[in-house]
Amino acid sequence: MGGVGEASPMKVGIIGVPMDLGQRRRGVDMGPTAIRIAGLAERVRTLDHEVHDFGNIPGPDRSAAKMGSERLRYLDEVLRVCQLLAGQVSQIISQNMFPLVLGGDQSISIGTMTGLAGEGTKCGIIWMDAHGDFNTQETTPSGSIHGMALAAILGYGNPRLARFGNVIPKASEQNSVLIGGRSFDDEEQELLARSGVTIFTMKEVDAVGIRGVMDRAIQIASKGVKNVHLSFDIDVLDPRDAPGTGTPVTGGLTYREAQLAMEVLYDSTVTTSAEFVEVNPILDQANRTAELAVQLILSLLGKQILKVKKKGVTHHKRHSR
Repeated sequence: MGGVGEASPMKVGIIGVPMDLGQRRRGVDMGPTAIRIAGLAERVRTLDHEVHDFGNIPGPDRSAAKMGSERLRYLDEVLRVCQLLAGQVSQIISQNMFPLVLGGDQSISIGTMTGLAGEGTKCGIIWMDAHGDFNTQETTPSGSIHGMALAAILGYGNPRLARFGNVIPKASEQNSVLIGGRSFDDEEQELLARSGVTIFTMKEVDAVGIRGVMDRAIQIASKGVKNVHLSFDIDVLDPRDAPGTGTPVTGGLTYREAQLAMEVLYDSTVTTSAEFVEVNPILDQANRTAELAVQLILSLLGKQILKVKKKGVTHHKRHSR
């Protein structure tokens, strides 16, 4: 399977993950439903893609879940859901579909990347997020696993997270790019500084513009690898545009900056899987944030402002999976 932008139509496999135990605020488990209510499948089909919605992974029951350690809250339940998700992602890839995962909180990324690792761990990541998600059991101030997701994927932290699925790491650290960060914990910053992750904070976005950042991020994430995964936490956006999320931070991407980022990814043809997480309809205004998520997904999958082919612009084919 090639990247988005390579050919149309393609097959898109949607998976919902109603997970809310990876963080402390309730409501994000309803994110997949909110995104579907905003018309995701129907609107993706208008782009001539074939859509298969595989429904939701069975989510955890918070009333019955055991929290366990305060520094790794609900670890058993998080990993149970991630195991189910990994299997579903692997199945979707085996059917030559583009995996599109809907969260749920960011802890589900560990399951997504475990499923993708069946195609090999030489994979790039473009991680768009207001936060670093690079805490470990030792550095976390909250014990919330959604703040450890990227670290775990790249092999850092508690062995049950870092070695989950018996794959360590689950992607290439040198091909991992964090975009839009503006809220990092002190010890998390130190761990990120020692890692091979490339970081473009909002300072860099302000300095060179989102187009410049995305061009560089695509170059880094795709260098020498066949597959690039997009993980999009809706809180990378400014809360004025996306109020429906549990950990908002002022000073984020604007709606148009995010749209352009998705359009640039589509044009680049590098993205071979994606997830959109942390939409919380309880905190939203008239499903506005879920609607925005759908708009971003549509741009990633090829929606154009004008359906006019630009002269001299061609999409270069990438290797299939």
